[in-house]
Amino acid sequence: MNWMILPFKRYAEFSGRSRRMEYWMFTLLNVIVVGVLSVIVFGSAGIANLRSDEGNPGAVLGLFFGGFGLLILFWMVIVLIPSIAVTVRRLHDRDMSGWWYLGFAVGGMIPYIGFLISIAFLVIMFLPGTPGPNRFGPDPKGATDVEVFS
Repeated sequence: MNWMILPFKRYAEFSGRSRRMEYWMFTLLNVIVVGVLSVIVFGSAGIANLRSDEGNPGAVLGLFFGGFGLLILFWMVIVLIPSIAVTVRRLHDRDMSGWWYLGFAVGGMIPYIGFLISIAFLVIMFLPGTPGPNRFGPDPKGATDVEVFS
């Protein structure tokens, strides 16, 4: 659980390095929270509202921007800065500049090529960090648990 909330403790810290465990556990937390909130949104008479508005293509948007759907939007706003920060620190762990994240985000919007860029980004996030210190700081795996979570 400590790994899941560590990016909130390092809220807007864009310097330093983050381990794979910190990045992927935070991603897992986001998937779990959004999944639970989505079940709540669709479980709270959301399906009945969609069936009554079959001719209205904007009915799905009404689910997410009204009632319980605002909880998902609220969660996304809360985790925006920590998500960017932990991703930048994860790139630092690979000895890459944080500006690569912007390149991957913009490149991911290009039709057809964006799919390949997104897969490349996913692979980079799975790769281990550079062993030992690099230009962004000391190796986070070399620190004891007390230093990592403080």
